[in-house]
Amino acid sequence: MLEITILASGSSGNAALVRSKKTAILIDAGLSAKQLRERLSLCNVAPEEIDGILITHEHGDHVKGLPQWCKQYNTPLYCNRHTATILRSKILQQEHWKIFETGSSFVLGTFSLDSFAIPHDAVDPVGFVVREKTSSFGFLTDLGYPTRLVLESLRSVQGLLLEANYDEELLEQDTKRPWAVKQRISSRHGHLSNDAAAEVLQHLLHEQLSHVVLGHLSADCNKEELALTAINRIIHDQKIDRWCAGPDRISPTITL
Repeated sequence: MLEITILASGSSGNAALVRSKKTAILIDAGLSAKQLRERLSLCNVAPEEIDGILITHEHGDHVKGLPQWCKQYNTPLYCNRHTATILRSKILQQEHWKIFETGSSFVLGTFSLDSFAIPHDAVDPVGFVVREKTSSFGFLTDLGYPTRLVLESLRSVQGLLLEANYDEELLEQDTKRPWAVKQRISSRHGHLSNDAAAEVLQHLLHEQLSHVVLGHLSADCNKEELALTAINRIIHDQKIDRWCAGPDRISPTITL
């Protein structure tokens, strides 16, 4: 059994809880340590029960809570070497680094984990696929464009957290962001638009895909209904559950 609860998703913070009967991990820790504890409590999970935190990349909305968390708990941190080099300057007291090579697979408790490189403006960003027996779930939350490696890495997953960061028209009309920031967001090392997310999903549809969660939606340049409309043009199988994860609420728990 594999259970996934998105604790938060958005530019203000990202974190997800993945559980089996014997193992519990976090994918990213982009909330404050207090918020992480509060949202884990809603899932009836204590911080001491977390067997590891997997880090996709070093941006603040994915690692914000780590310095304070590591002052209180000895949770092992799993990341690649380049990401660890940056984070170690902020997390001096952490002795339980678990370094993996990007593209490698490893075991954590009852989970088998695959990492894969993604194009994004971070030092060495990765996505993950978590497997437990015959169940699998993919995490792809910051992506400039889908490489062949990304698509192949996620091709057989039963559930997916997929970035749908912005609506192209809303981003173009946005007055808060300078032109250079808009260019970075829409670049090949930035984020996926709703239409780009739908194109990714079109490559990944298969009979066993049962859950699609859209994440990292921009508060200013996207709306849940726009993101869902984009993927609904691709998903014709009504048996596939889909919804948007947000920054201020935990998602429904997915059981695979």
